[in-house]
Amino acid sequence: MAGNSDPLTPRAKLAVTAGKAVAAASRAAGRGSGSVIGGRVALKLDPDLLARLAQNLDVTLVSATNGKTTTTRLIAEALGAAGEVVSNALGANMPAGITSALAGGSDAKFGVIEVDEKYLAGVARDTDPKCIALLNLSRDQLDRAAETRMLAENWREGLSGSKAVVVANADDPLVVWAASSSPNVIWVAAGQMWKDDAWSCPSCGGVMQRPGDDWFCGECGFRRPTPSWALSGDHVLDPHGSAWPIHLQLPGRANKANAASSAAVAAVFGVPPQVALERMYRVQAVAGRYDVVQFMQRDLRLLLAKNPAGWLETFSLIDPPPTPVILSVNARGADGTDTSWLWDVDYTRLTGHPIFVVGDRKLDLAVRLEVAGQHFQVCDNLDQAVQQAPPGRIEVIANYTAFQDLRRRVGN
Repeated sequence: MAGNSDPLTPRAKLAVTAGKAVAAASRAAGRGSGSVIGGRVALKLDPDLLARLAQNLDVTLVSATNGKTTTTRLIAEALGAAGEVVSNALGANMPAGITSALAGGSDAKFGVIEVDEKYLAGVARDTDPKCIALLNLSRDQLDRAAETRMLAENWREGLSGSKAVVVANADDPLVVWAASSSPNVIWVAAGQMWKDDAWSCPSCGGVMQRPGDDWFCGECGFRRPTPSWALSGDHVLDPHGSAWPIHLQLPGRANKANAASSAAVAAVFGVPPQVALERMYRVQAVAGRYDVVQFMQRDLRLLLAKNPAGWLETFSLIDPPPTPVILSVNARGADGTDTSWLWDVDYTRLTGHPIFVVGDRKLDLAVRLEVAGQHFQVCDNLDQAVQQAPPGRIEVIANYTAFQDLRRRVGN
């Protein structure tokens, strides 16, 4: 908890120093931020370093399949009203990256930490969080991550009996199942556009019933809990029934949902909804996502979508036809090498858009688009796609490593 004396032993201080030196060398060599390699070196020298660094902080962990980087940023902005915040803002969300981020926040009061879904239970054990935000669970990186039901079960077991306040999405049955083992849960009606991973009951395997926005299992009685916070149009409803306006520079319904969950987290730390939401307006882009950049005399809006649920949300916020769209998909280690998820994305939502396809797996994507009856052009690279695109701002949608490639190409 915040306010303790310096918890770092001489060994821990050496580990922090060595990690920072390695990270700086990595940056100097042009190999990225260096946060992951720096954290790995630091943890090698002191395996307990993450726990030591978290000792002086009021920690919030944020985990989900989609939206965790943005929500982490929104929470960090909101908690900044109450004290200094340290956060892994660039999205390095496994133990090494988290350790590296916390090592840079010696004067911070709050730690706001994005955590990869597979590592949530372990990081929670190490950091003794005051709050854990659980947003959604859906299929992602099929060759690396466990099936969603298994992830929900891992969360449920890992968080059982946790002292943390869990802020959880009442509209996602998998999240509700995972959070229900915790004694102190704040339910948020944040919505769920993608439902294809939650048609069977995570408790008994029965078929879920979904009348309107409600859901329940007709066999075992597992059902949607009553939320105390809710997203309602352009407002957040707090537990007292007061409606607070959401003013974001980030687009789309999903980011309003992220803001609603973030306001609920901020309230755990005593930051009022009005203050929290006003501070969230400052966030214009998150690690390049939603940025509008100029490239080859054209405006490009950069959008990240890594899995079927993410692509569905992204399609809902792009400008209408005939806005040109560039799609880029890779299948490197950080993406997951299995591209079968492309078949779960409803590409008919792009009807009317001129579509241009790039990336390592452009031919996989081309086959999928052809089956979906879309008109598209396969291009060698981003430059060629931009040259061939008709006038107007271009929406560029890419999965993880493809997004990083595009950012480097446009100098973002």
